[in-house]
Amino acid sequence: MSSWIASAKPVGGVELFRAWLAGEAYQKHRHDTYAIGVTDRGVQVFDYRGSAHASMPGQVVVLHPDEIHDGRAGTEDGFGYRIVYVEPAVMAEAVRALRGRPHPLPFVSDVVSSNATLGHAVADAFRAPLESLAIDTLILDLARGLMAAEDRGAAPPLSRRVDVAAVERARQFLDAERTRVVHSTELQSITGLTRYDLCRQFRTMLGTSPHRYLLMRRLEFARDCIHRGQPLAEVACDAGFADQAHFTRVFRSAFGLTPRRYRTLRTNHQRASKRPALSRLRRPGAGRAIGAD
Repeated sequence: MSSWIASAKPVGGVELFRAWLAGEAYQKHRHDTYAIGVTDRGVQVFDYRGSAHASMPGQVVVLHPDEIHDGRAGTEDGFGYRIVYVEPAVMAEAVRALRGRPHPLPFVSDVVSSNATLGHAVADAFRAPLESLAIDTLILDLARGLMAAEDRGAAPPLSRRVDVAAVERARQFLDAERTRVVHSTELQSITGLTRYDLCRQFRTMLGTSPHRYLLMRRLEFARDCIHRGQPLAEVACDAGFADQAHFTRVFRSAFGLTPRRYRTLRTNHQRASKRPALSRLRRPGAGRAIGAD
């Protein structure tokens, strides 16, 4: 397979990058951001902080800002990976929101790990367009994963303070605006909380992030449209998804079925539920009984 790279323009302090590389991939260089990635295929080898490291498929790599490193394939087959670059300033804001006070940036000594929080966060970042609320959730999840890794798996002390009224205002706003992209600045305006404070408090009070809550409200709307027989392409547009492919991915992730499969199964049930009533009307003598009345 030929080597390739793919990247998206940075948004909200986050840049997404994917690559498949063989041989010597990168010479020594450094970023001014956190680089948090997952090896997808092959073996990724790199020199970092005086040692050589190898990352296998599914493992997470964490490189800190301004640290020199290189990169190469560990086998002749090459390697593929996805990586999220995060500006330290937004990471610091997320850490402050989680801890409830200013705190130094987290430092992870295990460069290669199986950190599930970081792995899931990186995977989620590549599944759908990076909307404003999705970026907030991503950064907060990455901060939470880095803090846990810094403390060697121990749960870091997190702020439990919640402005119940502010969170409720945010929830009601998301309910009302469920069919469009909602921006962090809008929720900041109506709650008076920073984006990361709101994201943390929303999860503490409601068990999910504002972005996930909004997606589920969109899906509720989408299912209502499907029940009314609306074409799936129209459903995706009316429910506020970027396109039908985005709608399908989110729907399947939430319900384990594609929208088309869901519609088919529901239609099959409706047809089956009507059959007994039709058979009763067609029983011998049924027509005479009705006529006798």
